[in-house]
Amino acid sequence: MNDPRRLVPRTDVLLAAPPVLEAVQRLGRERVKAAITAAQEQARRGELPMAADDIVAAAIDALPSAATDLRPVINATGVLLHTNLGRAPLSAAARAAVDRAAGTCDVELDLTTGGRGRRGAAAVAALLAAVPGAAEAHLVNNGAAALALVAVALAGGERREIVVSRGELVEIGDGFRIPDLLTSTGARLREVGTTNRTSPADYAAAVGEQTAFVLKVHPSNFVVSGFTRSVELEELTGLGVPVVADIGSGLLTPHPLLPDEPDASTSLARGATIVTASGDKLLGGPQAGLLLGAAGEGAELVARIRRHPLARAMRVDKLTLAAVEATVRGPVTPVRRALDTDVVDLRKRAEQIVAALRGAGVDALVADTGSTVGGGGAPGVVLPSAAVALPERYAAALRAGEPAVLGRVEDGRCLLDLRAVGPDNDQPLTSAVLACG
Repeated sequence: MNDPRRLVPRTDVLLAAPPVLEAVQRLGRERVKAAITAAQEQARRGELPMAADDIVAAAIDALPSAATDLRPVINATGVLLHTNLGRAPLSAAARAAVDRAAGTCDVELDLTTGGRGRRGAAAVAALLAAVPGAAEAHLVNNGAAALALVAVALAGGERREIVVSRGELVEIGDGFRIPDLLTSTGARLREVGTTNRTSPADYAAAVGEQTAFVLKVHPSNFVVSGFTRSVELEELTGLGVPVVADIGSGLLTPHPLLPDEPDASTSLARGATIVTASGDKLLGGPQAGLLLGAAGEGAELVARIRRHPLARAMRVDKLTLAAVEATVRGPVTPVRRALDTDVVDLRKRAEQIVAALRGAGVDALVADTGSTVGGGGAPGVVLPSAAVALPERYAAALRAGEPAVLGRVEDGRCLLDLRAVGPDNDQPLTSAVLACG
């Protein structure tokens, strides 16, 4: 008798089925073929019918919905810029720009002449228009790269000195330390002042022939209070050397809710020669590092930095350039919308979600709470917010759902803070809770 296992359709036949061909386009041949092979084995064991349609259906059901294992997450933590969630979510305009640039595009081509053009010229123009005090700009792949490129181009090769306050030699996430970054470029650090107090005289005494620039670092993720003294940018402009301000969070102009957060426009107006910042924090764009140079010396130095050999290793791709341009030119970003949302509106949304959940028998309450900026920005600033409070057991179940929902556990409750949740995610969030049972 014929072995019934031989009745299972051949792999090449199954791979030619229209649903399988569509899946191959999305996920790649090898991944789809592995799912087909697994379904064939199930049929041979009698766990599936041997019909081609049944085997194909089982294989398709076992495949992921996308070619990436990255999963979308609704950020209900109350942290607007959550590093573990990729920091700033892109705006609709930025996403559309990425899609537009995903094919071949004129990223480094002058279509008028047919010759080579400046890479990322449109993104640079957008930044210069958004920060009138800047006369030149350059983009690299993250904020740390921006500062490192400045250090290596202006101080590294000749082992020149970077003058910086001891109170600004900070450590940020995952053990990353500013002094380690700077010295890795070959530059030397000239530390001045003390941890809590630094004066203009400390800088003046340290500046000499070997000084490449004075560095002013925004602490970003901590606040020193009490018996303290720091030096403002205006007090550093008469030292005869460039002043580099690493403002961190990428705020281009002042924000009324964040009076202590430095911004690029104000920093340049107050005397910074060069400003460095991140693109994926308060700017609300993709991961990128921004270099902005003031008119005159600042513009000349940024142009020089842009031509340094290491600039090539730190350059951004066409997708990042497109997203930065759209973020700067486009409508309000999700981060800015979350920052500016009135707590009254957040509470109304929380009440509507809770009403829907309680109507389905879920033990839910509205909770007044506080959100933070996160991502190393605006330390100590608490933004009033509203949350949906659930029993603690929901936290793990929501993380495992589709889409995943990340809240925070506080006082034995799972809080779903709505400040970083866009209104268009209220229904998916409600559905996710209901799916937890």
